[in-house]
Amino acid sequence: MQRYIAIVPIYGTTLNKLKIMRKNFIFWTIATTIALCFGSLIKSSAQEGPDATYMYTQRDTCSLYMDVYEPAEGKIMTAEGLEKPTIVFMFGGGFITGERNNKAYSKWFNEMKNDGYRIVSIDYRLGLKGSKKVGVAQVNVLDKAIHMAVEDLFSATNFMIENAESLGINPDNIVISGSSAGAITVMQAEYEVSNRTSWAAVLPEGFNYAGVMSFSGAILSREGKVNYKNRPCPTLMLHGTSDELVPYKQIAFFNLGFFGGGKLVKRFEKFGYNYNMYHFIDYGHEVAGSMETTTDLQKKFLECNVMRKKERIIEAWISDPDVWKGYGPQSRKELYHK
Repeated sequence: MQRYIAIVPIYGTTLNKLKIMRKNFIFWTIATTIALCFGSLIKSSAQEGPDATYMYTQRDTCSLYMDVYEPAEGKIMTAEGLEKPTIVFMFGGGFITGERNNKAYSKWFNEMKNDGYRIVSIDYRLGLKGSKKVGVAQVNVLDKAIHMAVEDLFSATNFMIENAESLGINPDNIVISGSSAGAITVMQAEYEVSNRTSWAAVLPEGFNYAGVMSFSGAILSREGKVNYKNRPCPTLMLHGTSDELVPYKQIAFFNLGFFGGGKLVKRFEKFGYNYNMYHFIDYGHEVAGSMETTTDLQKKFLECNVMRKKERIIEAWISDPDVWKGYGPQSRKELYHK
């Protein structure tokens, strides 16, 4: 098992890209969550659209669609004959706004597809749409919104499994990823699957995802500390240490807790789970929009931890005091007192 624990200032490709991102990105969404709000910092770019669009389910009066970006011809297999996974993506927006086909994500989608990854960007119901503020006292509202999104992710997963042959998807090779609210959803979904909860019972028996990629995500628990009853799949987490929108560490109230990457990684380390964790020192919620600027970290994780199934454990603290800190709301106070 490879294990790398590092406290390092990283000035290379990833951080240089992130510096550019901070100078050009703007906050697209503002959202509310348990005693906090959050939004995603993303950049607009004109790129190619999806190769196909499917309606994967209908809930109430909502028709939910997925956009499929097919991998570049001849790129889906590595030189060693390993198949690159399908990556499901869930957009950010605080469960109140957001779109699967937001052009802000296009450059990342197309970079990944051109490197041989199939991208599936999905709709999900926005359970907090119309809400003004969600705090501890309204935890049931937040819980419902998160699990509504999880339910839709599981429906999309079942659609892909049931139509795997026509879609060209390997059901055993699906990675789920998300930004901000989407990251919360994918982390929560894997938690439900690993614990074999009633929410996950809709999936085929024994199913699990091949991996998770979380850009500023968290898990909501009503049972105190996060406790995986079964080993979770390989997980990549990126989180800013100064994120006050989706908490980097935790917000806890008796048995109720909202646990961010900085807290979750301690559980992963303690129990020997397969993970890569990147702590962005003094960064805020802009890390939620770093998909395009951290592709080198993502591809290494996908290649080693997912495709090669290696126990390649990485925990790194990324710091650069000269990096521009971004602008826009970064705290509840900024959001609530406009």
